[in-house]
Amino acid sequence: MYNVRVGDIMEFNLLRLKNGLDKYIDIDLTYSFTKEEIEGTDLLSLNNVKIKGEITKNAIDDIMIHLNVSGQMELPCAITLVPVIYPFEVEIDGSREELIDEQAENAKKDENILDIFPIIWENILMEIPMKVVSPGSEDKLTNLQGDGWRVITEEEKEINPELAKLKDLL
Repeated sequence: MYNVRVGDIMEFNLLRLKNGLDKYIDIDLTYSFTKEEIEGTDLLSLNNVKIKGEITKNAIDDIMIHLNVSGQMELPCAITLVPVIYPFEVEIDGSREELIDEQAENAKKDENILDIFPIIWENILMEIPMKVVSPGSEDKLTNLQGDGWRVITEEEKEINPELAKLKDLL
């Protein structure tokens, strides 16, 4: 079993697996992403991400990756920009070729080393929601108004009468 400390690279040597000396590589680690790694995303922080699973070899010698990645990402509220904790969990299941072909330019070409970091990172990025709202912030919106403007809620939206006729056609 590999135990990765924060800051270690998530690379695994596949030689023993390929030669049949090991049946699988067990993965059980916790990883905290650095500010540099999350730069350019909406994430404020991504700490203590739990990665569990295994790397196996199937009957036709394909390297198979089975991972469960879970944790909590910290994102800014879409209304108040207050940090919001958003839990996530993603299952990663596929062959090395399937998962690495999607990021061919980032993947290392060494057949005996598997770096799971790009696979995990891509799947976490796909879990980032378009918008998160902190509890109670929607209530603040109803009171927002200024000189000649106010926030209109979904219930208050008026349908343009010209477009309402189109609705009848569908």
